[in-house]
Amino acid sequence: MMIDPLILLQAYTIGVFPMADDRDAAEVYWVEPKQRAILPLDGFHLSKSLAKKIRRDQFRVTANRAFADILALCAEAAPDRPSTWINREIESAYRHLYAIGYAHSIEVWDGDELVGGLYGVALGRAFFGESMVSRRTDASKVALAWLVARLRFGGFTLLDCQFMTDHLHSMGAVEISQRDYLQLLGAAVGEAALGAGALGSGSGAAAELAFAPLAGRADAGSPFAPNVTVSGPLSGHAIVQLLTHMS
Repeated sequence: MMIDPLILLQAYTIGVFPMADDRDAAEVYWVEPKQRAILPLDGFHLSKSLAKKIRRDQFRVTANRAFADILALCAEAAPDRPSTWINREIESAYRHLYAIGYAHSIEVWDGDELVGGLYGVALGRAFFGESMVSRRTDASKVALAWLVARLRFGGFTLLDCQFMTDHLHSMGAVEISQRDYLQLLGAAVGEAALGAGALGSGSGAAAELAFAPLAGRADAGSPFAPNVTVSGPLSGHAIVQLLTHMS
């Protein structure tokens, strides 16, 4: 059975999220870490080498263009990760959240090949990062850099990373207590309406500002739809400028 979308979204508002023991697990359990990893949006660490790669637009970056593919890529086994916590019930639940406008992805392309990215859930001014994946050197770092810049532009105040890793720490993530996290969470999602009739409203204005300019048509030569009014940084050079001003 798929996780009820309203219950899943309400769980995020109280600091809880689902996981499974492995890809083939039949059950899902709910997690509330005592120490929470977040990435302060004004504290992203942009190395010189990553800035150079982004500025040169070595990869093409889009949003919400290949959500199901990013989710499937995150769920795949890899040499350094023989299994994942994304079982089929969780995969179905997040595909549903994407369909109703609450889940979002950042995709990184090398030509026409999807080589990395991330996905998560947006509510109000909070983005809950679920998983990142890389099939090229630095592809997930590029995705995270673009995410931070777009969230900053959209007026987000919280980027939840759930658990600390060396990879996240190197890019500026910090650990805070559950109590401090819940204070930040309350301020970030306080205006999000999650009544039974609100599921069709989507993530809200902040997510629209953050992701819409990158969510172009799949058949377009440009990653941007021709009818999108470009607002905020959309080139690698502009992304680096914004991240530099933030630090």
